[in-house]
Amino acid sequence: MDVYVMGVSIYPAADVIGDTRLEEMAYHTARAALDDAGIARGQIDHVTLAGSDEIDARGISSMLLAAPSGAYLKDEMRVTDSGLTGLHLGAMRVASGHLQLGLVVSWNQSSVSPLEDIGRMRVEPFFLRPIGLNFAIADGLFAGAMAERHGITERAVAERVRLRLAAAAKNPRAVRRAIPELDAIAASPLVAHPLRSAHRAPVTDGAVAMVLASGDWVRAHPQSRPLARIAGAEWAVDRHQLDGDRLAGLDVFRATLAGVLARAGLAGVDALDVVEFEAQSGWADIALADVLTDVSTGAPHAASRVAINPSGGAWAQNPYFCTGLVHAAEAVLQVAGRAGGHQVAGARRALAHGTSGFAQQTHGFVVMEGVGA
Repeated sequence: MDVYVMGVSIYPAADVIGDTRLEEMAYHTARAALDDAGIARGQIDHVTLAGSDEIDARGISSMLLAAPSGAYLKDEMRVTDSGLTGLHLGAMRVASGHLQLGLVVSWNQSSVSPLEDIGRMRVEPFFLRPIGLNFAIADGLFAGAMAERHGITERAVAERVRLRLAAAAKNPRAVRRAIPELDAIAASPLVAHPLRSAHRAPVTDGAVAMVLASGDWVRAHPQSRPLARIAGAEWAVDRHQLDGDRLAGLDVFRATLAGVLARAGLAGVDALDVVEFEAQSGWADIALADVLTDVSTGAPHAASRVAINPSGGAWAQNPYFCTGLVHAAEAVLQVAGRAGGHQVAGARRALAHGTSGFAQQTHGFVVMEGVGA
């Protein structure tokens, strides 16, 4: 794609951001991304918003969030699936040739609304809603399918949680957390067998923004300094039915991963330096990491050289709706050499992943490439 990332901003995450209005979060994040790019708001010609009315606990949230996100008197569109979906739309708008310079802004104050209540409302009303399905139960079904078909154990999950928390401790943008002992994880309450509370990434509040520019704009402004080029993007939705094959097969994840690698002109996962994927539980983390190895070229463990979730993933910060876009921002910072304490030396290509829906139903990917790679 002839689309470039000019600036990024990640709002300082916290379990609860109670002293700042959502509009202020959006404003400060969008403003910081523009400042990072060295671009004035008057220069942009469009804004792509990504927000959830349900999680924001308000109707048509873009009515209040559009202006502070920089969209006053600008061409504005909005998605409601996930923050990474907003990046997909924003990149396509730039790639269309009709728009040149824009913002993608996503936010989430998960603390204001009980997510599991929202999950129950989202369930298909006639077949699934009567059984009380929510996000936790769907993730529990996913964990059970993975344990049965692939032999993933609770101990392996606990070790993976500790690994991600240790990585997050090096990330300057992560919420600070203690690393629990294996026994403490194993003793945490069961949420939906075999999923325990300590297996799940803690949900946080947060926001993220990116400035995107067309190749034409970059070439017309030689003084500009892009952070990364979007080398490829891909997304797909799996079926709603939560049967064993849908849960344990991860067929859509595999196909979409292969698709984005092809679009970026890469032979396999081992052509990447960094992967930042979204996993809301340790069970999902192990399952997705295993697929990444399967899709790599060469020896069975060729992908082992690739740094997977060096930021800590969702255990660093997890503003539920826009976690995928946070991963995309982390990918940009990696290839720009600005990640901080968890910078991967020599990182030139990074893959970002986001998911939405019940039990990994929707998958989206973006490949970020360092300028000059």
